[in-house]
Amino acid sequence: MLLKKGADVNAQGGHWGTVLRAAIFQGKEWIVATLLKRGADVNAQGGPWGTVLQAAAFQGKEEIVAMLLEKGADINAQGGFFGTALQAAVSTGREKIVAMLLEKGADVNAQGGLFGTALQAAAS
Repeated sequence: MLLKKGADVNAQGGHWGTVLRAAIFQGKEWIVATLLKRGADVNAQGGPWGTVLQAAAFQGKEEIVAMLLEKGADINAQGGFFGTALQAAVSTGREKIVAMLLEKGADVNAQGGLFGTALQAAAS
């Protein structure tokens, strides 16, 4: 109902930063899918989790990671606590997501975030 009345799917603010990030952290795949259809920015930066792809990887949301990648999320985008989505997935032991990101071309040597590289995140 709110979207039909013109609610901005990319508005920034609040605890989660964006409604897309909020839906990811709540694990609401159907809301994520709806927001993506309505033009939610899959590369928006914000908050300690960086991009929404990093947030989904950290949370272990495999289906959401797949949706974001399908919609063009930048797999190697830097930002937030973990640096990259690969580092977020590695540091939290999300093996299926790590495999998915590697298959899609994640840079294993990208540096950033708390751990520095994905290998350093794996060793932590």
